[in-house]
Amino acid sequence: MPFFPREDHAPEAAPRATNSPGFCQPPSCSDDDGQAGAAPHFPGGKALLEELERCPTPAMLTLLCAYLLLAPGASDALTHVDVERPGSHMEEQIRDMQAKVTEIWQELTQQRAAGGALHAICSMQPSVLLDAAQPQVTGLVLFRQLRPGALLEAFFHLKGFPAEPNSTSRAIHVHQFGDLSQGCDSTGPHYNPLEVPHPQHPGDFGNFAVRDGQIWRYRSSPGASLFGPHSIAGRAVVVHAGEDDLGRGGNQASLENGNAGRRLACCVVALCGPGPWAHQAQEHAEHRKRRRASECKAS
Repeated sequence: MPFFPREDHAPEAAPRATNSPGFCQPPSCSDDDGQAGAAPHFPGGKALLEELERCPTPAMLTLLCAYLLLAPGASDALTHVDVERPGSHMEEQIRDMQAKVTEIWQELTQQRAAGGALHAICSMQPSVLLDAAQPQVTGLVLFRQLRPGALLEAFFHLKGFPAEPNSTSRAIHVHQFGDLSQGCDSTGPHYNPLEVPHPQHPGDFGNFAVRDGQIWRYRSSPGASLFGPHSIAGRAVVVHAGEDDLGRGGNQASLENGNAGRRLACCVVALCGPGPWAHQAQEHAEHRKRRRASECKAS
């Protein structure tokens, strides 16, 4: 499983002082009499949002999310309404709070992206469940996204396909789990956080023509992202044995996975530096020049 380093894991990072001016303190863990050691006392939802607006750090955002998810008994404190009373505005207030959390999340990701684009790499390997007679597909899938909301760009350089006619196509999709413990079968279904029909899933990259046993292609996706809560980082890219029917097959499987067939190869998307993308972009440009020159000679 890939490891995604964080800045505060760096050995040279100095510990942060908790009493420095402007440091965001967590909610108090003392009781009403100031006695330490009592059960934690969380402020109401409104107070948490005010504190989050004052100091919008990932730690404060995590605190609010944990409060919303793990403290169901604090609903009255969170919303300041009686949840049993007809005509309550609890649902509206929760929607407002979710909107505020989403807004702050987007601000944080944009601040993080200010220093440059995000890049990712996926090292394709054959599924361990395949027998020796099946295609042994290997290679790289590289991703780049310049900022949140921008198109996700991808390079696919894969080899090991049978030497079939150039009209042969293979489907490639992003799947939900980065779990390769049972080959590509344990990667789960298509990644579909917004529950939209196929082929609008984030990471539905469609069909790729195989030429001389290889796929060498640049493609972009408007739905997938490396940023934000729906990032594909840590999820799996899967190469299928067949062609995606793009949801036109007339059955339920077509709407879920395009009837793309067996999973031949897979890999887990891991964040990386810009080096692999730059190298692949150069190789891709040179490959296109050679192919065009070859086509001109043949004609």
